[in-house]
Formats: sequence, structure tokens, C-alpha cells
Amino acid sequence: MSSNNNASSASGAAMTSHPEFAPLVHGGDLDAARKLFPGAPEPFLDLSAGINPYHYPIPQFQPDIFTGLPQPEALARLAAAAAGAYGAPSPAYVAAGPGLQILVTQTAFLLARGRASVLAPTYAEHGRVAELAGHNVVELAEIGQLADARIAIVVNPNNPDGRVVPKDTLLALADRLRRRGGLLLVDEAFMDVGPEDASLGEYVEQGNIVVLRSFGKFYGLPGVRLSFALASPNIAARLAAALGPWPVSSAAIAVGTEALADTAWREAARKALAEAAGRLDAVLARAGVDLVGGTSLFRLVRTADAARLFQTLGEAGILVRRFAEHPTWLRFGLPGDEADWQRLEEALALWS
Repeated sequence: MSSNNNASSASGAAMTSHPEFAPLVHGGDLDAARKLFPGAPEPFLDLSAGINPYHYPIPQFQPDIFTGLPQPEALARLAAAAAGAYGAPSPAYVAAGPGLQILVTQTAFLLARGRASVLAPTYAEHGRVAELAGHNVVELAEIGQLADARIAIVVNPNNPDGRVVPKDTLLALADRLRRRGGLLLVDEAFMDVGPEDASLGEYVEQGNIVVLRSFGKFYGLPGVRLSFALASPNIAARLAAALGPWPVSSAAIAVGTEALADTAWREAARKALAEAAGRLDAVLARAGVDLVGGTSLFRLVRTADAARLFQTLGEAGILVRRFAEHPTWLRFGLPGDEADWQRLEEALALWS
């Protein structure tokens, strides 16, 4: 598997038996962007990471939020808020973590080594860490091909093309996996902007389904480093034990508990993001690129001139996501204020 791309191929071939320990190149790496485009104007407009540019208002913290250790009761309140927001049966089905990727890693380590099948093309880091956990990782293009795995991994909605696998299809896959002792891991990092009834959160009580949810993307606060695994109480407890008594910071607990309970903000954000995504579609269409897919947090486009477009935008101080294994693809996140929108349109005009 390529280490410089976050969309993997759908070849179905086994991955290398020598895992790469270097982290995957990813969106949001502004240090790398500045080295690539040293003369670009500052500040960089980062459209590479699929983050809500209209972030949740950060609460005013008292100093003790940073001077004291996270408390168990506060962590329990966070789990209750996450269960309510994501549809888990109860807080016992929730484990919090410092970012989504570590929960993928720990889930993979819970299982005896075997075949890990990834529905591809998708975010490549999941397959990489499953391989580091000792699994034989294969990337497959059809959902039905995942049924003979020890662990089947599906990103839903998918990154980067926004593909959504229907709930019934996933539940049928989980049932087939259950009969042979397999587990279904569903990354729902972008489900906050997905179809209303597509999440598997309420089904984790079936025992072999683990659902991952990202706080930072939808709430626009990736620096908080907060994520959740929804799973059976046994799996959730094992994940929590692996992460230790302080899995997330006191600040993450405080902002996460407040934001997850704020249903009015959540609904307003979904509407605002959908409108912004429609506006971005119009901007990109005027530039002459083809829309491949996406969610309302990012749009994936295709153009034979993607390399020059990436270069033009970078020289203008705008970073988008490119894909080594799909050189005609670029992924655009949402601009924030009107100045950002104007900056993007002006840069696209230079290219087109």
C-alpha cells in the first residue's frame, strides 16, 4: 500500500508483509505545504482536511481544566452525551479516544491475527494500522467480498468519494461475519453529514459491530483530538482499558460533553454545511472540473489537469488534497468566510 496517499487501490492483492512505520501523509499538513510552496502568500487556506470551517463555539475554561487530571465522572458524562448523540444503546457501549485512528489500531489488536478486508478505494491508514497489528490486509472493491474476513473495514460515508453503503447491506455483512467469528468495523467519521438513518450506532449491541465516530471533523475542532468507539460493553471496556484511565484530556471532555448535547447547533450546522457544499459545487463547475462525489464537508473532483491545478492553488496559498494513486482526483474542503471564497475563485480563474 502506498504511504503517500489516503485513497487506496481496489486491487484485492495482499499488502506487503513489511509494514511501514512512518505515518501516512495526510491532509492538513501545512508544514509540508509551506516547504512545497515556499513563496505562497500567508496564511495558507487549508481545504485539504474535510473539517467544518464554522466550528462549535469553544467554552470558556477555568484554569483547573488544564491543571487537574480528567475525572471519571466527567468521562462518564461524556460517554452519556456521545451515546445520546450517536444512537448507542447506553454509555456502556461507548469508549472515548484521542482521535479516531488509535481506536482503529486498538480494535485491530483485540482480534486474533487473520484476514483484514478493506472496502476500497478509501482512507488508507486503516489498512496500514491493521497490518501493523499483524493482520493480512486486502483491499476489495465489492462489499460482498468482505464476508470471509476476521475484520472487515468500511468507511461510511466513504473518504474521499462520499459513497454510502446502505444500512441493510452492512447489517447483512455483519451477520455473515458473526457466523464465523468475524467483526465489522465501520468508520462513520463523516456520518454527522450523512443520511439521517444510515448509522449503525444503535446496532452495536449485536456484538460484532464497532462504529467509530469523529468529533473534530463535524464540530470543526480537530485539535481537541476526540473520537468514540461504539461497541458491545465487552469490546468498549477492553478498548477503554487499553487506553488507560485518562484516554482524553479534561478540555476535550468539557467541550465534547457540551457540544454533543447541543442538538440545535447540530441541526443548524448540517444545514449550513449542505448550503456551503452546494455553493462549492457551483464554484468548481464554473472552473470546468467534474464532480466525482463527496459529502457536505468535502467535494471530490476529477480533471486531467489535476497536477497543474494543485500547483496553481498551492502557489496561491491554497492547499487541497491530492491522491498519488488517482492522479486526476483532487479533494476540496469548504472555505470559511467570504474572503476565503473569493480567494478560491480567483485562484481557480488563474488555472481555468
